Formats: sequence, C-alpha cells, structure tokens
Amino acid sequence: MEQVVLANQLAVPLNPGAVVMVCGPSGAGKTSLLRELSDRCPGAREVGRESFPKGRAVVDAVACRRSLGEALSILTACGLGEPRLWVRRFDELSEGERFRARLARSISLQLDGANPTAVLLCDEFGTILHRRAARAVGYNLGKLARRRGLPVVVATPDDDLMPYLQPNVLIRLTGDGRHALTVLSAREGPPPFLRRFHIQEGGKRDYESFAAMHYRRRDELGFVDRVFVLRDGVGGEPLGIIVYAYGPIELGLRNQATAGRFRRNPERLNRELRIIRRLVIHPDIRGCGVGHWLVRKTLAKVDVPFVECLAAMGAVNPVFEKAGMQRIGVCRPPPGREQLIGWLRRRGADPMSSDFESQVARRREVRDVVAEAVRGWYRATTGARRDRVATQSSRVLAQTFRQLAGSGPVYYLWRRDGSIGQPHAPDGPGIPVTGYPCRQESPS
Repeated sequence: MEQVVLANQLAVPLNPGAVVMVCGPSGAGKTSLLRELSDRCPGAREVGRESFPKGRAVVDAVACRRSLGEALSILTACGLGEPRLWVRRFDELSEGERFRARLARSISLQLDGANPTAVLLCDEFGTILHRRAARAVGYNLGKLARRRGLPVVVATPDDDLMPYLQPNVLIRLTGDGRHALTVLSAREGPPPFLRRFHIQEGGKRDYESFAAMHYRRRDELGFVDRVFVLRDGVGGEPLGIIVYAYGPIELGLRNQATAGRFRRNPERLNRELRIIRRLVIHPDIRGCGVGHWLVRKTLAKVDVPFVECLAAMGAVNPVFEKAGMQRIGVCRPPPGREQLIGWLRRRGADPMSSDFESQVARRREVRDVVAEAVRGWYRATTGARRDRVATQSSRVLAQTFRQLAGSGPVYYLWRRDGSIGQPHAPDGPGIPVTGYPCRQESPS
C-alpha cells in the first residue's frame, strides 16, 4: 500500500483508485492536510486552483485530449449532464456549475497527465451544491476514481456524503490536533437514495415540469400511450419521467431486426409495439444509474411485446443497453446534412461553437437555413402539419439543430420474450429513418 506520511505522523494511503474522505468541523485542519498532500505528492492537482480557459466551451476544456464520448461521460459524472451546459463558457455558469466544471476539467487533465495515478485533491467538496446534487456527484466521483485508477482525496464537513462516496479511507479531524484514520472495505453499490424512489403512473401533463430539462424542450411527444414518473418517495418530488408512445410507421432497422413483421402493417404496429419517446432524469442525479434503472423497471409495465427507442445520445451514453435493450444499429442522417453543416461552417456558424445561438439570431441567412432543416426534421419524425418553427426563438432553433448536427440516432429494440431475431450488425452501415407516427389520434 502506497502511503504519504504527513508532519503529524498521519500516514495517508494513496493506492491507484483509492478514495480518501477527510471529515471535520470548520477549522479542524482539512485544508492544511490537503495542502500538505499537494506539496508532498508529485503531480498532485487541486480542483479549487484549476484555471479554466477563457472563451472556450466547457466541453472543449474537458475534452483536451480525450474523445467527445469520454468528455461527456466525465461531465455527466460531475453533474453537468445537460447538453445546453456543454457549449457554454465558464463565465456563463453559476457558482455550483463552475465547481462541477472545474472538477470535470481536473479529472480529465489528471487522467491525461504524465502520471495518471497522481492524486486529485478537492477541498470543500460539494459545500455549495444542493445536498442531493452533492451526494450524486460524490457517488459518481467515487465510482469514476475506482474504475479509472485515480486516487482522490476530498475534504468536507458533511458526513452524509460517506455512503455516496463509499471511501476506502476515512480520516476524521477533531480540531484539537488529533485525528482518526479508518480503512474501510469499500464496495461499489447503488446510491442509497435509490432505495427511496417510487415509480408512479402519470400522464402527459406530468411532462411539463421536465420539458425544459430535455434538449428537445418544446418538441411534441406524439401519440402517448403510457407515462411513468419517478418520485422521491410515494407522492414525493418528481425526479424522472419516461414516456412511451406509438411509433413511426416505418423504420428500416426495425424491419431488419424483426424480419419485416411490421412492414406496411399499422394495425399490428399499434397493437404490439411502443417507442420510448422521452427519458428525462433530474440533473441532480444524472450519471448515477437511475436512467437505466427506470427503463428496466418500466419496460415490463408496458403491455406490448416490443419496445423500441431512437437515442440521439446513444453513441456516448449506453443507458438503454444497460436497461436490457439491444443495440441494433445507427440510423443514417438524411442526405445533404453534412453538406449543410459544411455550408454553415464556411460562413463562420459552426453548430458546435459556443456562439452558434447568436449567429442564428443575428444572421438572417443562417436562421433561414437552420429553420428549414428543423422544419424538415419535424415533418419526418412527428408528422406535424402545422409550422411550429415559425413561432420558435432563435435559441430553440439553434439548440434543436445542434442535436441534428451530430451523428444519427442509435436504434434499440426490446422484446418481452428476449428474442430479437437477426439484428443488424451494430457497426454496419446505417439505414435511414422514414415515415410518420402511426397513431392518428391520442389514446387519452
């Protein structure tokens, strides 16, 4: 066991992947202990002292030398799981968001550094966060540290974080120069708050409080069949929602995975299949495994043999695979989208840049092109006859188009009896999505 012996003869074990929690009241010496560790450990990094590059989007500052998927995974683990925050600059974030952004950047830099097992130090961990958010970030940090072999030392006055961090070592400081070090048999388990959660049947109206948390925001849900709300206890605060709806008439990957069972057969489609139209988890608890837990718990509650999903973030977040759905393939983006993105970039309006929203707002030619692309997407995916684009703000248009600019959605399928047939190879060529929602009126 690697140990660092401090001036007061406290021997701190810092094995790769070790999580050390330092507790004690204000003035007990927590900050001094972390500063001494910083001085004695080569390559140590202090989260609170981490500078953030000016003028860069948060995701760019975290994806220094990492893939986009890895960067988004780290951001989500640190409590920044909302796409709208990834493209913001550091100075546009709240104080709590800045703490989480610094934590994400520190983790990324430490894992990319010359010594990826050098210790990461975080003083006053989670003290400016909502308690639920602090616990979720603590749980995710402990999980990430153990899986990546990153030793982490956090100092906090809040004992309630211990069952979430699940530390290997607990150091208690009393404030009179004394200390107590306990080595724990840390075992990674689900976050404790999961035991309190309750799934309740809901309706379309329940989605209103979650719409702003989803990247599509005002996009319609289509023809909804079942809605389930995740609450913090029976009748408690809503923390998640999943919406099951009637699916599009034709999907190429669906036809291939089911041997054409639903091709040109809308009656069978309505009777036997539903699509997961929305899955939204409160930002405070994202990254803790709540999403795939909610999907797994509700799949069997939907009384149909087949459930499918088109996930725009499927390439970087395997939530539906973890829930027991099978990844069938990637839907090919419509022809011409890459040319359109190239046209925008040549005119200084990169959809992935932090100023894209202002470009759409200020430049008529950019707004017109973006609006037409979003309008076409609405027609193809929801069958909407009215022009919702005409009433949408530049910000909503830019956010929607940014999602379209990424890779095609991943198609997932679940069958109640566990048999999918002969699925399309996950890494094979994409198949375009066609058709409109099958149901012509809401069942409710």
